[in-house]
Amino acid sequence: MGQFNTNEHVIIDDVEPPLIRRGEPSGSPQPHHQDSCLPDAQYPLEGRIEQFRNHHFPDATDAMWNDWHWQLFHRVTTYQDLCRYLEPTEEEKLALSQASTLFPFSVTPYYLSLIDPTDTQGALRKCVIPSILEADKTSGESDDPLSEEHTTKVQGLVHRYPDRVLFLTTSFCSTYCRYCTRSRMVGGHTENLLKHWEEALSYIEEHTEVRDVLISGGDPLTLSDDKLSYLLGRLGAIDHVEMVRIGTKVPMVMPQRITEELLAVLKTCKPLYISIHATHPDEMTKEAAKACDALADAGVVLGSQTVLLKGVNDSAETLKTLFHKLLRHRVRPYYLYQCDPISGSAHFRTTVDKGKALMQSLRGFTSGYAIPQYVIDTPGGGGKVPILPAYEVGQDEQHLYLRNYEGKVYSYPTERELQRCLLD
Repeated sequence: MGQFNTNEHVIIDDVEPPLIRRGEPSGSPQPHHQDSCLPDAQYPLEGRIEQFRNHHFPDATDAMWNDWHWQLFHRVTTYQDLCRYLEPTEEEKLALSQASTLFPFSVTPYYLSLIDPTDTQGALRKCVIPSILEADKTSGESDDPLSEEHTTKVQGLVHRYPDRVLFLTTSFCSTYCRYCTRSRMVGGHTENLLKHWEEALSYIEEHTEVRDVLISGGDPLTLSDDKLSYLLGRLGAIDHVEMVRIGTKVPMVMPQRITEELLAVLKTCKPLYISIHATHPDEMTKEAAKACDALADAGVVLGSQTVLLKGVNDSAETLKTLFHKLLRHRVRPYYLYQCDPISGSAHFRTTVDKGKALMQSLRGFTSGYAIPQYVIDTPGGGGKVPILPAYEVGQDEQHLYLRNYEGKVYSYPTERELQRCLLD
């Protein structure tokens, strides 16, 4: 780090930096922020869900709609089906005409009910309805950008980090995200990963350095209660496995899956952590909130993982609203991912500078619990690397200079300065 420009004003005192109060000017321009923390009972999409049900599924009872098996059975997977619910754009039509081969897609009726059929640029629509833009493969993109295939020790088990493994238990998802890192193995693929479970479990048993197992896929919460119970039981019987995590989007795309029977299974595994893939504040409906609350009440530790997507959630207000809603239902924002360079993802990816600017617009303007780590999962299998805005702005022999959320610079004594003070 270079020498600090001492012509810039530095605040060196023993008091806390002043807070920005409403109506008071600050020393530098600040991003515009509104109070986006909604009241508990305010779920703006409830009317849309009810209207969707009444119009498209008038004969479906509450028991049917709230049955996750019914949601799976009535998934929308073809162009003809989708046209019953919305009018595809030209870009969507071009992709949907090839959906069975190049652009497979799937969306539950519940999640489809959240999409405004008249808004062709809607955030949730972009996430699940294919576009011909996915056919544009740009430089640096690949079907396996994280090189998971190269760190797969046995089929379905990725061992990249020293003490933890990624256990891909299924290739099935109820709803396909268009930017999915593992689209090579989900979305129309029919390989049964269950036949590889025993080999993967044996590997975990034999490798005593593995203390953390992340169950992913596909979406593992689409597995039956019996299969999940067996899997969690086997992992729980391995002495050196200290923690089990599940990665899922089910609470957001099919919250009906969070049943009392499932909760009873999850309660048998302690400690259990669930990372919920949350993309946009519109996903936190009354149903999704109830699902998160039920998981937390069952003793599951909840975190969220969000992919930063251009035109979907790449604004400070959208992210802050999402993270506030998650926290209100005991989901701690954990990771904000730079979108992986999966094939055909260029239209989804922001610049890294944009991501850093968004993180800077959160730090200091909301509670620390509402701020995830912004990371890049490095292409080639290097693992996750945290990306931070430039808070360290310079250093000299006496001080490290740090810029706070207001744009003001403060100094922190270096080790050499500390030693000098001790000698004095």
